[in-house]
Amino acid sequence: MAPALQTAVDNGVPVVTIDRRVDGVPGIIAHVGADNVIGGEAQANLIKELFPDGARIVNLQGQPGASPAIDRNKGVHNILDGDDKYQFIVEQTANFARDQGLSITESILAGLDSPPDVIVAANDDMALGAAEAIKAANLAGEVAILGFDALPEALAAVRDGVLTATVEQFPGGQSRKAVQVLVEHLKSGEAPAEELILLKPIAITKDNLDKAERLGELN
Repeated sequence: MAPALQTAVDNGVPVVTIDRRVDGVPGIIAHVGADNVIGGEAQANLIKELFPDGARIVNLQGQPGASPAIDRNKGVHNILDGDDKYQFIVEQTANFARDQGLSITESILAGLDSPPDVIVAANDDMALGAAEAIKAANLAGEVAILGFDALPEALAAVRDGVLTATVEQFPGGQSRKAVQVLVEHLKSGEAPAEELILLKPIAITKDNLDKAERLGELN
């Protein structure tokens, strides 16, 4: 996106980015997103809550180089690194893709002597793919699966016990705030007070499903 946004900035078009940062483009007014590091930390804190005595963890990482993938992975490691009870037995990218989440989880399960306690995924598509592999291996209910994004399908999976949790990053809230920033800039001509505005994600389980922004989209 950098070349296209640089062209917009160079031609006097105000730009506010949402969700994914676009680095290396001077002149972008602001970025509004979720604090993906905190989102990763929410996943890790939930792992510690679910498995206080420790856990063997498979970490399905997002697309290499993408800011959400980098930040979410950082958050998970911020909390769990240094505690020997929590072992990352496999860490591998599945590129935010469901089919890769499925195929890679199948390969991982085939190479392990025993299943992991947790699969933590950097988005819901990978988590849902992993859930398919877990079901096919007759391990449903034995492995906790954590996603990220709180997509309606993932929320339904949390409700139905297919996923243990997902992370809500409030995309509607991000979009509303970005439009507010842009409108205020267009009215005043001034730069916003903050160039980086981050919302705090939260982990969504069965216990707080009502906090999910897209809950009303469930069938």
